[in-house]
Amino acid sequence: MGGLTELTVPFAGTVLRVAVAPGDRVPKGAVLLVLESMKMEHVVEAAAPGTIIALAVSEGDAVQAGDLLLRIDESEAAPAADAVEDDAAAFVAEEPAVDVRPELAELRARVATTLDDGRPAATGRRHAGGRRTARENIEDLCDPDSFEEYGGLVIAAQRARRSTEDLVAHTPADGLVAGIGRVNGDLFDNERSRCAVLSYDYSVLAGTQGQMNHRKKDRLFELVDRLRVPVVLFAEGGGGRPGDTDMAVVTGLDTAAFALFGALSGKVPLVGVVSGRCFAGNAALLGCCHVIIATPDANIGMGGPAMIEGGGLGVYRPEDIGPVSVQVPNGVVDVLCADEKEAVEVARRYLGYFQGDVRDWTAPEQERLRDVVPPDRRRVYDVRRAIELLADEGSVLELRPSFAPGLVTALARVEGRAAGVIANNPMYLAGAIDAANADKAARFLQLCEAFGLPILSLCDTPGFMVGPEAEETALVRHVSRMFVVGASLTVPFACVILRKAYGLGAQAMAGGSFRRPLFTVAWPTGELGGMGLEGAVRLGFRRELERIEDPDERAAAFDAMVARAYEHGKAVHVAEHFEIDDVIDPAVTRRRFVHALDAAGTTGPKGGTASGGRRPFVDTW
Repeated sequence: MGGLTELTVPFAGTVLRVAVAPGDRVPKGAVLLVLESMKMEHVVEAAAPGTIIALAVSEGDAVQAGDLLLRIDESEAAPAADAVEDDAAAFVAEEPAVDVRPELAELRARVATTLDDGRPAATGRRHAGGRRTARENIEDLCDPDSFEEYGGLVIAAQRARRSTEDLVAHTPADGLVAGIGRVNGDLFDNERSRCAVLSYDYSVLAGTQGQMNHRKKDRLFELVDRLRVPVVLFAEGGGGRPGDTDMAVVTGLDTAAFALFGALSGKVPLVGVVSGRCFAGNAALLGCCHVIIATPDANIGMGGPAMIEGGGLGVYRPEDIGPVSVQVPNGVVDVLCADEKEAVEVARRYLGYFQGDVRDWTAPEQERLRDVVPPDRRRVYDVRRAIELLADEGSVLELRPSFAPGLVTALARVEGRAAGVIANNPMYLAGAIDAANADKAARFLQLCEAFGLPILSLCDTPGFMVGPEAEETALVRHVSRMFVVGASLTVPFACVILRKAYGLGAQAMAGGSFRRPLFTVAWPTGELGGMGLEGAVRLGFRRELERIEDPDERAAAFDAMVARAYEHGKAVHVAEHFEIDDVIDPAVTRRRFVHALDAAGTTGPKGGTASGGRRPFVDTW
């Protein structure tokens, strides 16, 4: 092996350095020469141990491809181990090693300024106020070591008025931490657990929307559209920022972020979390989300104090604008949580319904359903008990419970499968559907349709709310939303009549007709009719009742007519005429729903994306 070897020039360049001399014994891998070509340095190393016989070039020589560099005798025995170590030490001595290369050290120092530990004063202020940092919320939401940030080194576009050092120190990430991570990776695979997360950082310029963080949002929203991953937005912040100077902006009304984010509605789940102040542009993004999760100290408004005062509308404290005492009962906030920790946990739970089915579940004793509806047909009850018993234990998440309380909307699981539940609440207006209830139901049905969640409707309603005051709420338009949305549903849909099912309101709970759902069944307590029994008797037998002069006798006649109407409209009698599919034991309701899902062939949501693009967007209201 070995012998005399000639090393030649691989490409044209200049000899920058000669590291050996004739007679030197070199180990394999030893640096022989350094060539420069096109401003780049190329190291020529020994392919095998040997002795340098002759050099054909000197430092500074211009060489062409194929020119001889040196001759080496590779037949010589390799240098002794101590000699190799000495030679290697000599080479190291020529180019001293450092623990961290300068450019890497510079990067680490720069990244440190963006992290909580590198900003002790700002981090301390957040903690002193009982608040989390943006990065702490993201770390809590995402699986460990899964969050990959985009634009972490960005600074505010204010170089014309501030030094770079100042901006690096005080405007890290331009006040928006954004990236892609995984959520619920312990339950779902990598594809289903992917999630985009964006959090405004209130410790940086009050979490305002700057020119650079707008660009970051645009980048992330475009990626979300391409990858079809859910989005969690922590929206705390003050809206548009007027202080950026580095870009030619007159109005900023051509900003694309709001259109890009709005276009994601109906394509991927959009989750908004807000704690603290959230005004203007931040609130606009929050309002696009399918669900809004808030803490008690949240203030949400389309204009903050400065905008209100500037419009000549008065002077207000931030705490006076859109507190949760307003935004929860009016329906803006879907879920109110005790603190940021719980808000993050709810966001994680909410995402899970759209990420797929789960294997492990337990169910309550279904026989308890037989006692949900009281024997007295006029006694109210809490329909939430029925929902809790029908669903897997611990799986129910109610949305907007304080808004339109006559109708319950909730996400749940049945044998591990995610589903949406709508239910009339007889504890409020006897379960009558008013304008707000109809809006609440219609939007929730849209959400389920967009992401492939099957729907279970629990009906106990005397019908639509009526009367002059009800009509002042534009009732005709609002309640008709339930017919339009119900008719467009393609997801599996089932209707169970718990007690009352009267008039158009009952049809609306069944998607417009008792023939629309996969099945329409009733419990034995079910009673059905074209309108409420009492109203039907008063209207249909008005003349007969008016002929009875004695008030007591008239009342007795009325009660008898109502009793006959009740017998006529009992669920069993209606089923005899096949106007509903069946009357069932309440204890088999859950099993009946599961079998319907099996028959429909549904396997639940796919990775949190819209199922087939059936619905282009979900209404914000």
